[in-house]
Amino acid sequence: MSFPALASAQDRAQARSMVITRRGIVATAQPLASQAGAQILARGGSAVDAAIATNAVLSLVEPMMNGPGGDLFALIWDSKTGKLTGINASGWAPKGLSIDYLKKQGLSSLPSTSIHSVTVPGCVDGWEKLHKRFGRLPWRDLFIPAIYYAENGFPVSELIQWDWENSSSKLEGAARQLYMPNGHAPKVGEVFRNPQLAHALHLIAELGVQAFYSGPVGEAILETSRKLGGTMTADDLREFQSEWVQPISTEYRDWKVYQLPPNGQGAGTIEMLNIMENFPLGNYAQDSADALHVEIEAQKLAYMDLKRYIADPRQASIPLAGLLSKPYAKQRADLINREKANCDVEPGIPAEAGHGNTTYLSVVDKDGNIVSFIQSISDIFGSGIAVNGMGFLLHDRGGAFSLDPTHPNALAPRKRPFHTIIPGFMERGNLHIGFGIMRGSNQAQAQAQLVSNIADHKMNIQAALEAPRFNKHELSGCDLWMEARVPQSARDELTKRGHHLIVVGDFSGYMGGGQVVMHDSAAKVNYGASSPRKDGAAIPEPDPYFNK
Repeated sequence: MSFPALASAQDRAQARSMVITRRGIVATAQPLASQAGAQILARGGSAVDAAIATNAVLSLVEPMMNGPGGDLFALIWDSKTGKLTGINASGWAPKGLSIDYLKKQGLSSLPSTSIHSVTVPGCVDGWEKLHKRFGRLPWRDLFIPAIYYAENGFPVSELIQWDWENSSSKLEGAARQLYMPNGHAPKVGEVFRNPQLAHALHLIAELGVQAFYSGPVGEAILETSRKLGGTMTADDLREFQSEWVQPISTEYRDWKVYQLPPNGQGAGTIEMLNIMENFPLGNYAQDSADALHVEIEAQKLAYMDLKRYIADPRQASIPLAGLLSKPYAKQRADLINREKANCDVEPGIPAEAGHGNTTYLSVVDKDGNIVSFIQSISDIFGSGIAVNGMGFLLHDRGGAFSLDPTHPNALAPRKRPFHTIIPGFMERGNLHIGFGIMRGSNQAQAQAQLVSNIADHKMNIQAALEAPRFNKHELSGCDLWMEARVPQSARDELTKRGHHLIVVGDFSGYMGGGQVVMHDSAAKVNYGASSPRKDGAAIPEPDPYFNK
């Protein structure tokens, strides 16, 4: 079983070809990071080893998006057993932080640059748990590439430089000195070094996870927090544990699609697909008004439910089974008017209700094991708060909490906030795909569009990733962003139906970059795809032609 060949390979809409090899592939938003992961695979590392090493490099080369000061989620597919495993490495709020505490501080909201928006970073604990279960190489070896680049420097790439320069206004004090060493963001091609991050990674490599949660890195986090009036304590760090979780799934057409359960927004991808399933999208062109109208309306319905119900299941009752059910999706689908946009969508009432910015990478190794891996410091440059002497920023994921005490996602001690970052996985027969698309709330809707491109429109993974998309950023209203490659005729028809389009570039960063890997378990061949909306690349593990 394979994807059909393009009707005319010489006259195609996509810009890139898939990477195809019998060895492993690492796809990330920055080629140096992809190359580091491919080198780890060539040294005998597992897909998880490569993912951790790659993420560490991305912490340096894409510092505004990810790093040890953030959280991570991953799906891991074992080619031998066919088992899919999930990990939730998102941190909790400090024990001393509550809505009442913020009110006493005179705060009625939680600014992203406030120390109170900083929850415990879960990333490093996630790295360790993944490595203990799936790793092959020694732990310390995984940090060699990132330490090398941190000490020796790397030339800054184009789109990363744009984000760096255009989002640097939030950087102050130590963070500004760290990331604007000459008083400005590095230029394209300018070599940037971060010896502080090299120091932190050395500590993590030699001391393990203890360095971060009870050792010198953790002490620096606590010192930084105390100076800014934060509530985080040594117990908040030391007692945190990421957790293994059971993936949730749905059948879409003839594919099975998997996500992680809450506190992330993966349920939104599944609900959106379940709604879309009620319409014959395969009969329409991918960039037609008929197909896009259904997807846009499905997004509104699913996202209103996300906003209303999704929270930390350890502290809130979530009607998850109801949200994911096909009958509920049919009820929501029946609300879609095929000729008119709904600008005033309300959340539904699923069964059980009433009972209570980012980097993505994907790895497939030569044995077909897949890691779908996403890691983030939340907003661009996170909280803007640099950890003293450690060369990385703390995330601001706590800003996703609601300060309404009646909401399921209300801030509470030791509670995890609603998360936007989600890894995806889908399979049909001998085809197994790890995928993800970045950029905040865009992720669930972009993933649903990607899945439809593959399942409805029979695109290969590179074409599906590149195809023009929309992104509805606001929950209410009918405004949305749409790439200019959508035909003018389709845009005119969508406007006629009541959609308010903001037309952006052909390959707009507002749509989020993404990565995809696929393993064909019958042919024993791997495929990789990387979005042109990022600087990155899917890079294959080198074949052992020098090892004869």
